[in-house]
Amino acid sequence: MATTEHPAPSRLRSWMLEGLSDMGKGQGVTGPHATPEPPHRGQAWYRVMCLTGVDYFSTLGYQPGIAALAAGLLSPVATVVLVVVTLAGALPVYRRVAEESPHGEGSIAMLERLLTFWKGKLFVLTLLGFAATDFLITITLSAADASTHLVENPHLTDALHGQRMLITLLLVALLGAVFLKGFLEAIGVAVALVATYLALNAVVVAAGFWHVVTAGHVVTDWSHALTAEHGNVFAMVGVSLLVFPKLALGLSGFETGVAVMPHMKGDPGDTEEHPAGRIRDTKKLLTTAALIMSVFLIVTSFLTTVLIPEKEFESGGQANGRALAYLAHAYLGNAFGTVYDVSTIAILWFAGASAMAGLLNLMPRYLPRYGMAPHWARAVRPMVLVFTLIAFLVTWVFDASVDAQGGAYATGVLVLMSSAAIAVTIAARRAGQRGWTVTFGVVSAVLLYVTVVNVIERPDGVKIGACFIAGIIAVSLLSRLARAFELRVTDVTLDPLADRFVRDAASRKLRFIANEPDRRDRAEYRDKIEQIREDNDLPAHEDFVFAEVTVTDPSEFEGRLVVRGEVLHGRYRVLTLESSSIPNALAALLLHVRDTTGCTPHIYFEWTEGGPFANFLRFFLFGQGEVAPVTREVLREAEPDPTRRPRVHTG
Repeated sequence: MATTEHPAPSRLRSWMLEGLSDMGKGQGVTGPHATPEPPHRGQAWYRVMCLTGVDYFSTLGYQPGIAALAAGLLSPVATVVLVVVTLAGALPVYRRVAEESPHGEGSIAMLERLLTFWKGKLFVLTLLGFAATDFLITITLSAADASTHLVENPHLTDALHGQRMLITLLLVALLGAVFLKGFLEAIGVAVALVATYLALNAVVVAAGFWHVVTAGHVVTDWSHALTAEHGNVFAMVGVSLLVFPKLALGLSGFETGVAVMPHMKGDPGDTEEHPAGRIRDTKKLLTTAALIMSVFLIVTSFLTTVLIPEKEFESGGQANGRALAYLAHAYLGNAFGTVYDVSTIAILWFAGASAMAGLLNLMPRYLPRYGMAPHWARAVRPMVLVFTLIAFLVTWVFDASVDAQGGAYATGVLVLMSSAAIAVTIAARRAGQRGWTVTFGVVSAVLLYVTVVNVIERPDGVKIGACFIAGIIAVSLLSRLARAFELRVTDVTLDPLADRFVRDAASRKLRFIANEPDRRDRAEYRDKIEQIREDNDLPAHEDFVFAEVTVTDPSEFEGRLVVRGEVLHGRYRVLTLESSSIPNALAALLLHVRDTTGCTPHIYFEWTEGGPFANFLRFFLFGQGEVAPVTREVLREAEPDPTRRPRVHTG
C-alpha cells in the first residue's frame, strides 16, 4: 500500500528518531514499534536472575535503614513478617504469573484479557501509570541512595557536603546520556555487579555477626529493650503487621523477574506456544532470588538494629539510607567501606538503568496496539528525554530523599503486586483449582490491605501515580485522535470466492457498494442498488459488489483484515469484513484491490444522518459514524497521488 512521502529530515531529527526501541529485543513487542530481530539464543536462568537482581538486590542499600526507621527495635521481627509474605504470598503469585504469561507481558496482560473494549484499555492505562511510578521512582530513589553513599563516605563527606541534590541529578542525567548514546541490557555486567555486591554484603554480615558474638551484650540489650517496649511476642507480631506496609520496598523485583522471561534460554524443544523450559527456569529464578533476598533481609535487619544507634537512622544520621555501608566502615575500615560504597553506587545506578529499560520496554508493549503512542515514541531517544526530565522533576519534588520516596515506590510496587494476585486468583478459579483460588484470594486480600494502608499513611505514591495515569491517558487519547485517519490495517487477505469476485469485476469496472448489514434479505440488496443508481445516475447494466463491515472491538487500533465472499439470494455478491473501524477496513480493501488488479476501484455510499461532530465521535469511539468522508480521508492520507487514489462517491 502506498504511504505518504515526507521531506528528508534534518540530521538532528534523524539521530533523535533513529530506529525503534532496542529495549524491546526479545520482549515480544508487537505493532508498529516492533522491529525484526534475529532469533534470541537466551541465557542461563541464573545469569538472567542477575539482570533482575540489580533492581531486587540493590534494595539492600536502603531497605535495612527504612525498616529501622519504620519499626525501630521491632525491625527484625517486622522483616520476618515481610519474608513470610514474600515466600508464602508474592513468590507463589509470580510463579503462577510466569505460567500464565510466559512471554514477559506480566500480570497487566493477564488482566487485559479479562476486560474488553474501552474499559479494558482504560484499566491497562491505569496500571501502566502505577508501573511508570514504580520504574521512575526506582530511578530517582536509587540515584538518591547512590548519592547518599557518595556524600557520606568519610573520604568525601567534607568535599561533597550539601551536594546530594546535585549529585543525584547528575546520576540521573548520566543514566539518560547512556541511553541516548545507545544501551543494550548487558547481562554480563549485571552478573559481575550482583556477584560483587552480594559477596561484599556477605563479608559485612560476617563481620557484623563476629562483633555480635564477641560483644554478646548487644543482643541482650536489644531483647530487654524490645520486651520492655512491647511486652510479649503477640504484641510484637501485631505491631509488626501494622508497620509492615512501610517495609513493602522489600517486595520489589518480582514484576521485573517476569518481564525478563524472554531472555531465558529454556529447553531446546521450547516453542513460543509452549515454552515449558522457560517457565520452569523462571520459577527457579524467582525462587532463588526470593530466598537469597530473604536471608539477607533478615540478617541485615537484625545486625543494623542491634549494632547501630537509633539516632543514626534518622535524617542527617550517618546510617540514614546506608545502614550496611555504616557497618562496613565501622567494622572493616574506611578502605573496605569505600570499596563497598563504590559497589553499592554501581549497582544502584545500574538498577536505574534496568528501570529505564523496563520503561522503554513497557510502553511499546501496549500503547501501539491501542493507537495511543505518538510517532516519535517509536524511537528510544525522545522517550529517554521525556523520562529523564520527569525523573529530574520527581527528584526535585522529593528533595533527593530516600525516605521521602519510599512511599511512592511502595505504592507502585504494591499496586502491581495486588493486580498480579487478583489476576492469578481469577485464573485459578477459571481453571477449577479451588485450593489455589482460596490461597491466592487470601494473598490478594493481604496485598490489598497493605496497599490501602500504605496509600493512607503515605499518599505521595498515589498522587504521583494519579499524575502518571492522567498524563498517560491524556497523551494516549490525543495520539489516538491525531492518528484517527491513519490506515491501520496491517495485512489484507481475500478468500478464494472474494478473490474471484474482485477478478471478475476488474474485467469491467470495479464498483463496490458500502452496505450496513441489516436484514440481509433480497429486498435490502435490491433497494440498495436502485438507490445507488438513482443517486449517482448510473446505467442499469452496471453491476456491483457489496462490501459489509462488522465492527468487532472498536478500541483496538490495528490488525489484519480477512475478506470473505458469499453469494446471497442467488445473485448478490457480498464481501464480508470484520474490523475495529468501518472506514479503515473499506479503505484497506480498496487499496488492496487497486494494487492486486491494477484498476482503480469505485465505492458508493449514502450520506449518514445526524450531525458531523456526533458522527465523528461515534467513529472515534465505536469505529462507525460518518463513514463516507472518513473513508475518503483515510485514502487521502494513505495515497498522496490523487490519480491513483480509489474513487469515493456519496449520494
